[in-house]
Amino acid sequence: MSLNEHTAQNAAIAWLKSLGYNHIPGNAIERDLKKVVLENELKNFLKTTYPSVPETARNEAFAQFTQHEGMEVAYRNQDFHRKLTQGIDIAWKDAQGNEKAKHIYPIDYTHPENNSFIVSDELSIVGKNSRRTDLIIFINGLPLIVFEFKNPFDSTVGVENAHRQLHNYVLDIPQLFDYNAICIASDGLEALHGMYSSALEWFSPWKSLDGDDTEQKAELQLETLLHGLFPKKTLLDYLQHFIFHEDHNGKIIKKGAKYHQYWGISRAVESSLENIKPNGDGRLGVIWHTQGSGKSISMAILTGILRQRPELKNPTIVIQVDRSDLDQQLHDNFVLAKDLVGDVQHAESTDDLRRLLSSDGGGVIFTTIEKFRLKDLENGKETQHPILSERFNLIVMADEAHRTQYGFESGGFAQNIRRALPNASFIGFTGTPVDGKDADTEQVFGPTIHTYDIKQAVEDGATVPIYYEPKMVPLNIKAKYTQELEEVEEQAEDTTVGVWAAVEDAAGSEDRVKTVAKDILEHFKARTKTLDGKAMVVCMSRRNCVKMYDALSVLDDCPEIAVIMTSSPGKDPVSWNAHMRTKDAMEAVKSRFKNPEDPLKMVIVRDMWLTGFDAPCAHTMYVDKIMKGHNLMQAIARVNRVFEGKPNGLVVDFIGISGFLAEATKKYTGSGGAGKPTLDLDAAVELCLEQLSIVKSLLGGFELDVINEMPATEKMKWTTSVLNGLLKDDATTEGYLKEERKLSELIAMTNSDERIWEIQEDVAIIQKLREQIRKIKYPPGAQRTKNDRIKDLISKSLESQAIVDLAAMYNLDKIDISIVDDSFQAIIKDKGGENIKIELLRRIINDELKVRMSKNIKKGRKLKDELEKVLGKYHKNSLDSIAAIKHLLDIANEMKEDDKRTKELGLTEDELAFYDLLSANSAILNEAGPVQDLVHTVVASVKKNLQLDWTKKENARAAIRLAVKKELRGKVPFSELDKLLKEVIEQAEGQYGEWPLLG
Repeated sequence: MSLNEHTAQNAAIAWLKSLGYNHIPGNAIERDLKKVVLENELKNFLKTTYPSVPETARNEAFAQFTQHEGMEVAYRNQDFHRKLTQGIDIAWKDAQGNEKAKHIYPIDYTHPENNSFIVSDELSIVGKNSRRTDLIIFINGLPLIVFEFKNPFDSTVGVENAHRQLHNYVLDIPQLFDYNAICIASDGLEALHGMYSSALEWFSPWKSLDGDDTEQKAELQLETLLHGLFPKKTLLDYLQHFIFHEDHNGKIIKKGAKYHQYWGISRAVESSLENIKPNGDGRLGVIWHTQGSGKSISMAILTGILRQRPELKNPTIVIQVDRSDLDQQLHDNFVLAKDLVGDVQHAESTDDLRRLLSSDGGGVIFTTIEKFRLKDLENGKETQHPILSERFNLIVMADEAHRTQYGFESGGFAQNIRRALPNASFIGFTGTPVDGKDADTEQVFGPTIHTYDIKQAVEDGATVPIYYEPKMVPLNIKAKYTQELEEVEEQAEDTTVGVWAAVEDAAGSEDRVKTVAKDILEHFKARTKTLDGKAMVVCMSRRNCVKMYDALSVLDDCPEIAVIMTSSPGKDPVSWNAHMRTKDAMEAVKSRFKNPEDPLKMVIVRDMWLTGFDAPCAHTMYVDKIMKGHNLMQAIARVNRVFEGKPNGLVVDFIGISGFLAEATKKYTGSGGAGKPTLDLDAAVELCLEQLSIVKSLLGGFELDVINEMPATEKMKWTTSVLNGLLKDDATTEGYLKEERKLSELIAMTNSDERIWEIQEDVAIIQKLREQIRKIKYPPGAQRTKNDRIKDLISKSLESQAIVDLAAMYNLDKIDISIVDDSFQAIIKDKGGENIKIELLRRIINDELKVRMSKNIKKGRKLKDELEKVLGKYHKNSLDSIAAIKHLLDIANEMKEDDKRTKELGLTEDELAFYDLLSANSAILNEAGPVQDLVHTVVASVKKNLQLDWTKKENARAAIRLAVKKELRGKVPFSELDKLLKEVIEQAEGQYGEWPLLG
């Protein structure tokens, strides 16, 4: 049989030949079988490329490229890879005794055509054992890529067997792997690339030819890999920049980029060169790669490439994050990738940062954004951040700094960094871009350069799928509190969400926490019977975290658990002392939780560790906290990391977040955010400046310099006078608050623009006056006291019932619905890609913004009624979501059945409905033979006569009726013809009503 493993191997050779590779069979190459370098090829390359270098010096270069330091393959491979990518220095003396030197590379990376590319099959190598390799690619005689194939037509072997064979080769013929850059394991269907030392879960498909489209069909993986990675220019680029070694205390780990990292970084390099100041506006773009897909590696590779670009003249790369633990983690990753990025400096303080940025040299500087703070000086605090460097070759790389990245208010960190480095350019890395009115990733960093979303990451195996399991914790009002609740009236201002806030707080009521804790432990024990790993519990507040710890730790068979939260010894209760940790102690707990062998199995968190924290062995998250948008996506990504034997991450929901989860996952798949219109920033800035004039005129006008120079007594007099004027009647007050709100909304959406920075102090005065008005209208003390009393009463009055298994309620054996599944996302109706800033701008222009005055308070309601209403929503939220999921699963099953039937009946998808219609009337059909034959002709006659808007044109409808009637005549009794004809036309209207848009 000619259908065997050589089929895939020969196809690979054919594809490589089409890319310009020279095929030489292994038995046609004359060589010492113990040697793996084609020595003549390498010597010829050195002679041709460096003709001015004497032969003795070239021989020395040849020796360095073929002799490597290290007792083990890992060290020799690292040594060779440095020489391969960074070149070597060769020195000699000329005839006159003058010292000469040349930096020599074994590959011409700039001109791919100047290199020799040979693909050789069935090459025998003698090492500790004799082995014959399937396919090797030699570049200038260096054996850089090894392919291992398994038979596509043998059901007992697969890509894992090819991977195992490669690992055996490392032991049997280690000299080959001194040089190896990439390994390919393929069974003809799957084709995965990876590093020779990596486990199979780190081998990946290459799914894109140019970075824009992805090819999902498994049977095309080998072709896509070869045409995507192996064009000569792409391959050389990958070899030079996208492979590196990390030294983990003497253990060398080799890593290579996956396809999304390669294309994302390549686009980022292009965008950086195009948009860096002064050529562009300094917004280099956004790389949107989902959490867990290797953002830190991507940042390190990009840093290494930018540092080598001659156009950037030794740039300084500032890596900026918003938390010190992330700063340390990312810094450590960069230090490990030293071969790529060079030496890395860490700003330990604000003064240290200012010193590092004021120097002229390049390099990599790590800092948290808060180190761009204004300093306290002897004569008072700085009013504006000083300029530290006016160089243009400064690039700031921001990592997922959502909370601080948009601090463009006066003195805000985002504004300070731009004042400190006025000519710097900025690029953003994120797994969850934001686009709110006051924070917009693209507005700050530029357009999205490359997207690798959660859905694609799961399909590629870069992350594991996350599944969702809904629970419901019913809450009832205890009878003995009914009268007390009846006696309290809710008359809070609309902006005070007292009851709902109290119910959220009541998630920590003792009764409920005990119920949830018991369920968590039972669930975790059942899950870890078959899947060893760790869990995180997310609670509403620090108080609830401690309560959950207390409830869990007293249960039988509870594993070791820890509370992870910030602490304030001066304010926190003494009973929390056991959970307070120093920085070093917190790092020790973090290391223990990351270690799969450590007995610490569960952590309870509120906010800490929900972003930027990787513990691949964590596979379950128990959620008892309302989270939305990017915060929710950041949190659940803690359980999406790839880990040996881990099939998925699981989110168990006790609070009812399925709607938010569906909304967020829809947004954070590439298609979910596509096609949104963008804000016209210039128009918004102009409107903002006009609005400032309007609001200032309502105050009688003021000059900032004059107010700043007033003594304190004069300032008090001025503000009192202005306030008296604004409070003279409700209409005046409401008019001011309305115009002030327009201004504040406009400031929020435009504050990243430098033109707005100059008016921010004026706006601050206006906003302070608003706060004073609110303070006078709604004194805070009484409302706060009332809210605390209501919270306490609600917490006491609620009791928890047994947890409801929502899956069982709907007769679903299991509800592990992947959160990136289309049916899960369909819970959220597609709203059409609206942009919140554009909608807000429209409302401002159309004067549709409203403010709430004292006359707009809620009508007095009994607290009991209000509480019952909120509890109704609380329960309905969980029930509605599960009902929607059940409905969607039913639809999905129906569609699967329909697919099955169409295949069995030999019909197309749109013929099936007509088949059902005609089959239902089979008793009146005079047609011999299968009904499918009649269906084919009827559907063909309908489709032949379709035209645009045919349902609205009587002559078009008549033409279809006539065509169908012609097909049915003689096959249906005359008395039944019109009735059946009517049904066929109705079906056609339903199916082809929007032809050709959906045809």
